Amino acid sequence: MNGPRKVHIKSFGCQMNVYDSNRMADTLAAEGFTETARVEDADLVILNTCHIREKAADKVYSELGRIRVLKQAGARDGRRVTIAVAGCVAQAEGKEIIRRAPAVDLVFGPQSYHRLPALLARAESEGSVVDTEFPVEDKFDLLRAPSAAAIRARGVSAFVTVQEGCDKFCAFCVVPYTRGAEHSRPVAQIIAEVERLADAGVREIALIGQNVNAYHGETSDGRPSTLGRLLARIAEVPGIARLRYTTSHPCDMEDSLIAAHRDLPSLMPYLHLPVQSGSDRILAAMNRRHTRANYLDVIARMRAVRPDIAFSSDFIVGFPDEGEDDFAATLTLVDEVGYAGAFSFKYSPRPGTPAADMPHQTPEVVKSERLYRLQDAIDRHQAAFSVQCVGRTFDVLLQKTGRHPGQIVGRSPYLQPVVVTAPTSMIGQIAAVRVTEASANSLLGALADAPRNAGPHGATSRAEPMLAEG
Repeated sequence: MNGPRKVHIKSFGCQMNVYDSNRMADTLAAEGFTETARVEDADLVILNTCHIREKAADKVYSELGRIRVLKQAGARDGRRVTIAVAGCVAQAEGKEIIRRAPAVDLVFGPQSYHRLPALLARAESEGSVVDTEFPVEDKFDLLRAPSAAAIRARGVSAFVTVQEGCDKFCAFCVVPYTRGAEHSRPVAQIIAEVERLADAGVREIALIGQNVNAYHGETSDGRPSTLGRLLARIAEVPGIARLRYTTSHPCDMEDSLIAAHRDLPSLMPYLHLPVQSGSDRILAAMNRRHTRANYLDVIARMRAVRPDIAFSSDFIVGFPDEGEDDFAATLTLVDEVGYAGAFSFKYSPRPGTPAADMPHQTPEVVKSERLYRLQDAIDRHQAAFSVQCVGRTFDVLLQKTGRHPGQIVGRSPYLQPVVVTAPTSMIGQIAAVRVTEASANSLLGALADAPRNAGPHGATSRAEPMLAEG
């Protein structure tokens, strides 16, 4: 074949998958592959899948049906198209994917990404290959570092995986089975990656993990670090102006992490803290290991050190045996916390999880009706939070051009998209923007001419905490 081979990677689901897809692309670049946004042009198509959302596997098989047609067309033209399925659906389904979709050449789980070139070579010589073992070696040590050009192409904000896997075993969740036990990267390895990103122009780092605040990576003296201490170390890297992390578990909000929100100006005042339900009875059935009171205590401790902090969360409605009183407790929790945003889903059984075999599964019509009511409450609080932003001045990280000429889109400290009129030369800068209007999905603003009313953390003044009314 003349010229470099092309790879198209489609990511489903969480930020971890976006990060993993980027690292796969970096690894393949050294093997002569270039990325393409057009699946029709690809010699290699990788579906990086997620098993968390409802009907995740069905969506993958539907996508594979479309790609199979492209593979057949390529064969008629004398061009080989390789199809690979990666991620959590691959880990969970394994050989079943090959059985149901024979056009697939390679199936590999999240622990095998660093072996991708060798796996592709095997698939080309041997036929269909399935690799879903949990290896002993550290895949993060073996993954290729991204080039400066690749980093710049991905923008001024970057994900960095610091932790993978989960030991919590929530009754509804497949992560412990698809991602394995909790594993944390050494501090030095993370700092080296952050320094490379900063040198290439990245201004914002989002630390990610399935249970990111359970981080316990090894320090230079061989002792385990906490996420709070890791954040403090990353905050010292020149060029990194903003820090975030997700996704957290309420049981792992330890003292040094809460202190980091008080002490680190670069740590943004926005925390995604999944609760799943407001009912203690359902929380116990879910094996969440915390109560409603425990969760609200974490919220109170965070607000004590950062009065301007805002929260988002995850909710599941219709968990087995969830009664109307249990659901009402979830609605009152939404009102009590006053979330700036949240993700909400109907419970969907995952094969192999304890909840899938529980009695008293909630009828679909009940789940749908409760989800509608929950989302109405969440939307009400999110809208109220956005309205409170109007007239305030935020530091906004300007990230990309907008839909219309002259527009730039950035992110507020609270992760809201902010549209502002400004020259493209300002992309990558953090600018003071006064919010002039709030729409359903974004804020509109103007570059601030006067000194902004900002506190020491670059958001709003601590005298005026940004809290949605509860």
